[in-house]
Amino acid sequence: MSLDGAPTPPGGAQSVHANGHINGGGQQNGVVAAPPPHVTHRLRLNPSSDHKPDNYEDLELDFSPLVFSSLERYLPPNLLLQTREMKVKYMREILLRYYPESERVRAHTIHCNREFTNTVYKQLQKHREYRQKIISNYQRLHRELYTMHAANFFLPSFLKAINENTEQGFKNIMSEPCPGVFTFEMLQPRFCEMLLAEVENFEKWVHETKFRIMRPNTMNKYGAVLDDFGMETMLDKLMEDFIRPMSKVFFAEVGGSTLDAHHGFVLEYGMDRDVDLGFHVDDSEVTLNVCLGKQFSGGELFFRGVRCEKHVNTETQSEEIFDYSHVPGHAVLHRGRHRHGARATTSGNRINLLLWCRSSVFRELRKYQKDFSSWCTECQREKRERQRQSVAATKLELLRREGQTAT
Repeated sequence: MSLDGAPTPPGGAQSVHANGHINGGGQQNGVVAAPPPHVTHRLRLNPSSDHKPDNYEDLELDFSPLVFSSLERYLPPNLLLQTREMKVKYMREILLRYYPESERVRAHTIHCNREFTNTVYKQLQKHREYRQKIISNYQRLHRELYTMHAANFFLPSFLKAINENTEQGFKNIMSEPCPGVFTFEMLQPRFCEMLLAEVENFEKWVHETKFRIMRPNTMNKYGAVLDDFGMETMLDKLMEDFIRPMSKVFFAEVGGSTLDAHHGFVLEYGMDRDVDLGFHVDDSEVTLNVCLGKQFSGGELFFRGVRCEKHVNTETQSEEIFDYSHVPGHAVLHRGRHRHGARATTSGNRINLLLWCRSSVFRELRKYQKDFSSWCTECQREKRERQRQSVAATKLELLRREGQTAT
């Protein structure tokens, strides 16, 4: 629980100092803590592509049914033909390692897996009760926002690319001004206006009822978690049907094709709100960031290179420096591990919609990897340096042998 009585947020960001160093005072939610030593539940490195997962929609589960269906393809072969209950039990033990962050850290000091599981389950229960209390009492302003209406939400150009579902189709609407950072026009002005009004209405209800809500993460004092007041299903569709197809193409190496969970929220910036946002990485595999409006100046995003947990503190290279200016309705899509921050909003108010998309498969598998040269630029540099040294050593050995032969 937070100090004001609201449940501890399930997601956060790793803050990083300007010189690249992680801020030890904040929640380290971007880093997955190692499981207790006795936990043996593991997934396969490669999915069973011909296996059709079970449907878990009718079960009372701690996590989204979509997560279980996604994980099932990665289960050991001997489990694939077991009952749903057996598979759920196995996958649940894996998933409990990732929620919430405060309990993941505590897992290092807990020796009884049953105690750890019960503690996390209680946290999940508290969060469900908190969310249900909001949904039962908050009166929605625009009910059409709570279910997916693609034609009313998105621009025709974006919908055309999604329907084509090809790499070229996505590239036709996208710009990549910096490696791994994609920008494109996405939302209709009317949708932005309705969502802004809905958030304002929710904040008004919070103020009038003095209801204690949890903010989107540990770095922001303003903003709202959209999932908590009823938009979870709509945002799940946004991730599954619109963001995952693009991520499968552009972010496959960080679980883009297996995105199965999200954290959806809005952030508010201005002189009477959060002014800026420090240098950090997100607790996501892929992040969607869309400016909703209103009138503002400043607030540019600055990107400083993609890093794995091991290299998150390393120096920024000149070619990794990129600044982006927000435009209402325009989206930015990037890896969660792409270090970034937001400069000060110097006038007006800026409100952004963010969707942190996560892959439970990727989070499980990355614990067994040490080299992330497929996406971490520092891992890439180290790999190139090892190759250079190897080539240099080989050349030196050949020269030595040639010298001996000549002698």
